[in-house]
Amino acid sequence: MNPTGARVVHQGDGVAWLRDTTLPPDHAVVTSLPDHSEVPLMGFEGWRRWFVDVAELACRQVADDAVAVFYQTDVKHDGRWIDKAYLVSRGAEAAGSATLWHKVVCRVPPGSISFGRPAYTHILCFSRSLRLAPGQSSPDVLPRLGEMPWSRAMGADACDAVCSFLLAHTACRTVVDPFCGLGTVLAVANRRGMDGVGVELSRRRASQARKLVLP
Repeated sequence: MNPTGARVVHQGDGVAWLRDTTLPPDHAVVTSLPDHSEVPLMGFEGWRRWFVDVAELACRQVADDAVAVFYQTDVKHDGRWIDKAYLVSRGAEAAGSATLWHKVVCRVPPGSISFGRPAYTHILCFSRSLRLAPGQSSPDVLPRLGEMPWSRAMGADACDAVCSFLLAHTACRTVVDPFCGLGTVLAVANRRGMDGVGVELSRRRASQARKLVLP
């Protein structure tokens, strides 16, 4: 484990954990909600409703001046794009949260053609009470994701940009990821001196997430 920040990873259901946990004011949710392919028993329309509901829950569970950040890559279904930024925005609006920023991260070089997944990923940040002055703006387009320890991971460079924002513009010093996978954002937070709390359904991935260290 990276010694610069503490890390705890729980093995279990991230939604149930988030619903039952009161997050202190210095905790921010930074996560990527699962694709419909990861929860096939819900069916596609059931997944859409679930996705919006979980985004709403994440936004409600953070303190008024804290933030919820979502890293989401759109996916094609039945020949149509599913806009996950729209879905998380619906959940945030239902929670009474406002968009502080919406960034695009390049997954491949601009001008490239991609199939099944777009050439970009969204990162969206929401808060109920926090507001940013114009002088607190940061780049809206990030040129690269950075290292991805597995195919569904958040890119390390993108995670670092989120942690930089938290350190500079919020009181949040603990990153919470209720769908942490191998723990990329937790490892990045530790590297920046922040604490991390993760939840992962897979016992194997939860074990790996407790140990992941990024250079």
